[in-house]
Amino acid sequence: MIRIVQDLAAEALFVSDLQPSQCPSHEAVEHAVTAMILQYGSDGCAAEVAVEFGDHPEMAVRRMHWVHTELNEVLEPRRPAVFH
Repeated sequence: MIRIVQDLAAEALFVSDLQPSQCPSHEAVEHAVTAMILQYGSDGCAAEVAVEFGDHPEMAVRRMHWVHTELNEVLEPRRPAVFH
């Protein structure tokens, strides 16, 4: 189940307007994912990704790599502060 949610988040971030050059905050990434899911739905996000991979495969691969890197950072469990 978690993998399905991660895949949906990746597709949603992929179709968003966020760009790697913007160095978006975690909050901006989360907002973009939510906005795209609400706008396109899960099937719509997947369809847009498919179109981009068909039309511009080289660029789509680079973007999807960036998407996964961003999401790994956002989804990385928060480590509690350790006090000595």
